[in-house]
Amino acid sequence: MRLRVEFTTEPFDLDEAPAHALVAREVVEAAELDAVDVGPFGNTAEGRADAVLDVVGALLRRTLQAGATRISLQVNVVEEADR
Repeated sequence: MRLRVEFTTEPFDLDEAPAHALVAREVVEAAELDAVDVGPFGNTAEGRADAVLDVVGALLRRTLQAGATRISLQVNVVEEADR
C-alpha cells in the first residue's frame, strides 16, 4: 500500500521560516519516500505505507518539540494510477 500525507505546521511566519517548518522539511527530506513537495503553505510526501507512517510520527514529535502549536495533516491511500 502507498500513502500520501499532506501537512502544515503553525504558527506561520511569512518573513522567515520558523524552526518547526525547517524541522518538518528535514524530517520528510531525510525519509525514504518516493516524492516530497515542501512549500510555504503546505507540504506533501508520498511513499510506502510504513515509511509514510514513520514520517508522520517523527514529524509530530519533532515539530512540536521545535515550537509548532498546531499541525494539520491528512493521510490518503494512493492508487497506482494516481502516481
